Amino acid sequence: MILHSNLIGKGKPFVILHGFLGMGDNWKTLARQFSESNFEVHVVDQRNHGRSFHADEFDYELMAEDLKRYCNENNLSDIVLLGHSMGGKTAMLFAAKYSELVNKLLVADISPRYYPVHHDAILEGLSSLDFTEIKSRGEADEALSAYVPEMGTRMFLLKNLYWVEKGQLGLRMNLEVLKEQVSEVGEALPVHATFDKETLFLRGDKSEYIGESDEAIINRHFPNSKIVTITNAGHWLHAENPKEFYDVVMEFIQGEE
Repeated sequence: MILHSNLIGKGKPFVILHGFLGMGDNWKTLARQFSESNFEVHVVDQRNHGRSFHADEFDYELMAEDLKRYCNENNLSDIVLLGHSMGGKTAMLFAAKYSELVNKLLVADISPRYYPVHHDAILEGLSSLDFTEIKSRGEADEALSAYVPEMGTRMFLLKNLYWVEKGQLGLRMNLEVLKEQVSEVGEALPVHATFDKETLFLRGDKSEYIGESDEAIINRHFPNSKIVTITNAGHWLHAENPKEFYDVVMEFIQGEE
């Protein structure tokens, strides 16, 4: 099965991978901006997310293979690859396994290390949504607010809402499998996985996902890497400070052009 994507623009292939419980649509605005610099931007939904296929199996090895099949299907090589959070872990592993397909790698607010499970409240809140009773986005937001007080996080999560049929809301993600397999999201990059080409790690200055203690493990796996901090931004740095995020990304990927 081939991952669902939206293609924006023409030119050099630029693939974007979203984070856990997200979807490619979260990146459309930035993707349009990237496409204006002669990039064909592939905004991809990973398995069990967005409009891509649902499957009982869910881990980074499988998601890297999903992306390899996607690249084969679309004849992609020499790609710019950008991944956020979970998508960053997929991107790291893909680049390590298939370095011949990747020109430059960008990883947004995630390190190669292990992260403990920390999505419990969000998953519990999403599971509590009763779509036999909830008939509008406003009602879903109100119900979710008991579990997720931050409005910005709820807005991000509720982008998964869609009309299954007239009068019937549902969630695009495969929530049951993601709940069962949530521990996979925090798994570390395999010890021997390395990628020697240019790599940029971006972190939010208000985020704790990449700290000073992560620099050593980043350099071990990605010896040709650098870390740039995006100001006034937390974990969703691309949404919280999109202008600075865009500028830093473009400076990196056009550095030798």
